[in-house]
Amino acid sequence: MELIEEGVGESSSPPRWLAGQDPSYDIKNEIYTRLVECQNPEAIANPNLRDLLDAHFSRLPTSYSVDINVDRAEDVLLHWKLLSDAKDPRKRPAFNVRFMKLEELNLDAGKTIEDKEDGRSSNDALSARDDGRYTPIHEIIFSTVDKPKLLSRLSALLSDLGLNIREAHVFSTTDGYSLDVFVVDGWPDEETDGLQERLKTAILNFEGSSVNAIQYSDWEIDRSLLKIGDKIGSGSSGDLYRGSYLDQDVAIKVLRSEHLNETMRVEFAQELMILREVQHKNVVRFVGACSNPPHFCIITEYMHGGSLYDYMHKQKNILELSLLLKFALDVCNGMNYLHQKNIIHRDLKTANLLMDNNQVVKVADFGVARFQNQGGVMTAETGTYRWMAPEVINHQPYDQKVDIFSFAIVLWELATSKIPYNTMTPLQAALGVRQGMRPELPENMHPTLLDLMQRCWETLPAKRPSFSEIIAELEELLQQSQPSGETSKQEKDVSEQS
Repeated sequence: MELIEEGVGESSSPPRWLAGQDPSYDIKNEIYTRLVECQNPEAIANPNLRDLLDAHFSRLPTSYSVDINVDRAEDVLLHWKLLSDAKDPRKRPAFNVRFMKLEELNLDAGKTIEDKEDGRSSNDALSARDDGRYTPIHEIIFSTVDKPKLLSRLSALLSDLGLNIREAHVFSTTDGYSLDVFVVDGWPDEETDGLQERLKTAILNFEGSSVNAIQYSDWEIDRSLLKIGDKIGSGSSGDLYRGSYLDQDVAIKVLRSEHLNETMRVEFAQELMILREVQHKNVVRFVGACSNPPHFCIITEYMHGGSLYDYMHKQKNILELSLLLKFALDVCNGMNYLHQKNIIHRDLKTANLLMDNNQVVKVADFGVARFQNQGGVMTAETGTYRWMAPEVINHQPYDQKVDIFSFAIVLWELATSKIPYNTMTPLQAALGVRQGMRPELPENMHPTLLDLMQRCWETLPAKRPSFSEIIAELEELLQQSQPSGETSKQEKDVSEQS
């Protein structure tokens, strides 16, 4: 996942001071001048505005001065007001919501797209635009008493509302308060009244909610007991190692130090919140994490069988129907469990489906997974193009059915042992999918599976079946395809995974 660096984004501008000067002096004067020139009511009515600005900048870190956009000088007064409101316990956390802009949608606008699903990078640029489609971008600012893990709690609150955090700008004052600025998408309208009300409702339960109830000691592990071995993979923001923890083989995802900005910490916290909530035979088991700066890592069980991607495409295995159905049922049982927990994976693909020594397949990698609460809306383009649903590519509102579409592509891989759209770049494949293209239908695929696969990759999400419905169809086909003497054993294996 590509992430926007802290302090660089919609509300940032470069530092304007000269060497040797007070780094906030010029910015304060410039803010004051801009407010007076635009006849801001506060600037006109308050003769002590210069002193107010001086006190405001003095209690905030230097990074705040760097982050302020002087073209929006009124932002400083808004921040000052929120920090003032936060001193009143009845108003905490103080917050403000505003619409920022409509972002024109195109295929290379997504910030969390992974183009390296098969280890190859794509430098292709898209010239095609989806005219007439835009996604609203909003800014949400909180101010409250600064507390440990506050960023994770606020991030969870926004995630619970179905919002995707694009940027996080976090500042702590010298007198113990916080000013946290989030740039988000996922709210479908430009108007902010509805979002304001949803936030008010969520904040009413803020102190007693599950957001506040996270016990970090439950999963924090002693890093001295963690032995890191060979590197087994790399991503855009971290590396994956094989290692051991208390004599068990583990996989260790280590975030690179250069990526440890506030936005990356938000992503880290969101992944942990999901991992600690899941426990199923067909979901990779979470062991623990290290969250003490500068060491950020996530530890899961080590899957000795590797990924389905390697099994199919590097080891060149061709699946018999019985093994294909067994793998498909493993995936569906894991995904059905996640959907029952209101979790959308958003990056279901064979590279994220891992096998243990007994060829039990488990769903892995929750880096872009999110909770989908009732009424929540997602529009962020995230995942991997070859497996991505058209509504995600088009930045349209989506729900759990995006995982059903991705499963259809996985099912196609299991039947063909081929990489989907292997003659195209990932971006070309995405352009084709949005225009209705699908992988070529396999000639020798079981007709029941063929029909199921086509229903799973329907363009309209409502026409796609649920994972529970898919499981019922696969189990029936498995029963029909097995000799009578083997049926009971296969049914027993499936029931144990449910």
